[in-house]
Amino acid sequence: MSLSEGYDFLGFNVRRYCGKLLIKPSKAALRRIRRRLRDELRSLRGSNAQAVIKRLNPVIRGWAAYYRTQVSAVAFGKLDHYLWRLTLKWATFSHATKPTDWIVLRYFGRFNKARQDRWVFGDRTSGAFLHRFAWTNIVRHQIVKHRASPDDPELADYWAWRRRKAPLPINRTALRLYRAQDGCCAICKTTLLAASDRPQTPRDWEHWLATTRKTIDVVWNTANSDAAEPRLTHLHCNTTRQPPGLA
Repeated sequence: MSLSEGYDFLGFNVRRYCGKLLIKPSKAALRRIRRRLRDELRSLRGSNAQAVIKRLNPVIRGWAAYYRTQVSAVAFGKLDHYLWRLTLKWATFSHATKPTDWIVLRYFGRFNKARQDRWVFGDRTSGAFLHRFAWTNIVRHQIVKHRASPDDPELADYWAWRRRKAPLPINRTALRLYRAQDGCCAICKTTLLAASDRPQTPRDWEHWLATTRKTIDVVWNTANSDAAEPRLTHLHCNTTRQPPGLA
């Protein structure tokens, strides 16, 4: 098959456009994620906004984490618009007797203080909000060194270095601390995340992200300093719970 026609592989479409090779999320993958978002929101009719946010955020984060290494910005934007329409439809169904202005004021706004997006779906009682696909930064896949095989024992250090350098879809504070601490817990000094078990599918990413949020956290160390200093640790290494750092 010619690259000018393109082909699908592992959820991506590989095709040459005007002499330039681009790898994008495939149409089939986009159909699957749209169908899942639609089905999830239909099943959540009658639930509250917090239930919607709790159900959909892992799905959004996991899908975006898998496709963030290629040309996905346009697809992310279109999915955000599609999800906005779905959430507006869900809210309208939940409050059939209320006017649109009332629904918009109740469920949409600048819930994410770090961004200027005005149409973020959220819960005004708890402050929780729905993540957007476009908030996941595009980070290009780093090309593997020529003839480097993961099965070559002499290249173990190279593959370990690649796994440590691979960007993680966690927030900026946690990512900065992860790099500064060389991927180790500030208390027990062991590895924070098993880099060798990185997920390989959107569903795997969804599960990985959910597990990660339950195992590591940003805590504030005030024991040896006049000023509080953040550090990244395993949750089980802390004797007391601290403010969440991976939101």
